[in-house]
Amino acid sequence: MSDKVFTLKQIAKQIRKDVLVSLAEAGSGHLGASLGLADIFTALYFELMHINPENPRWEDRDRLIVSIGHVAPVIYSTLANRGFFDRKELLTLRKLGSRLQGHSTPNHGLPGVEVSTGSLGQGLSIAVGVALAGKIKNSKWNVYCIMGDGELQEGQVWEAAMSAPNKHLDNLIAIVDRNNCQIDGYVSDVLDVEPLDKKWKAFNWNVLEADGNNIREFIDTVNAAKTLKNGNPTVIIARTLMGKGVKSIENDCSWHGKPPTKEQLPLFLDELEKM
Repeated sequence: MSDKVFTLKQIAKQIRKDVLVSLAEAGSGHLGASLGLADIFTALYFELMHINPENPRWEDRDRLIVSIGHVAPVIYSTLANRGFFDRKELLTLRKLGSRLQGHSTPNHGLPGVEVSTGSLGQGLSIAVGVALAGKIKNSKWNVYCIMGDGELQEGQVWEAAMSAPNKHLDNLIAIVDRNNCQIDGYVSDVLDVEPLDKKWKAFNWNVLEADGNNIREFIDTVNAAKTLKNGNPTVIIARTLMGKGVKSIENDCSWHGKPPTKEQLPLFLDELEKM
């Protein structure tokens, strides 16, 4: 393992710790996918995206639209560890008057969040608009959009998916968090979305797949996506494990939207140290 990947894995572990601590303090929130996405967020913010925490609205920055806004805990923990704001603020998650609301929002002056999200199905439409603006301005930055696999049950996603190739948005990279879990159970049981690769290809997207919990593989896949300048957008189907890092809750859909209790917190942190 290279030194860089080792460092990124340690950062991802710290982000997971902060997710656990902030959710236990809040007493509510979404744990499962936040833990599962920690490696993807680490790769994006600490290796792949062109950003500047000291100038969050830098014109030439890459844009990330997190359509699944309920994974706010991992968004905030990543931003804090990347230097957008003080990590101490993570303990204000979901509290009255906090900048860290239950669904991510740039309101109240929170740096690093592009748009308010959480109404599922809307993020890709926003990303298409942002990517189109980049094309019109002949900008060099990329637009990323993270969606949940259960979110693909929303019709608006496919309207946006149809629009992006039509506008030749090869500056757009969508990432599907393919953990097969949603609030009501396994995606494959609730409303199966397979075959995902064939569906995206039928909408004229470049389709790549990766292990979203393997930082090296995910970085390589995103870098490959950046080279695909054929006029079509790219989607990465990223397989992740809900609850990744805490063995006792991994792949358990019941942890989609609940926090650890104060009693569970030290046990979960101990499991995380052993991952």
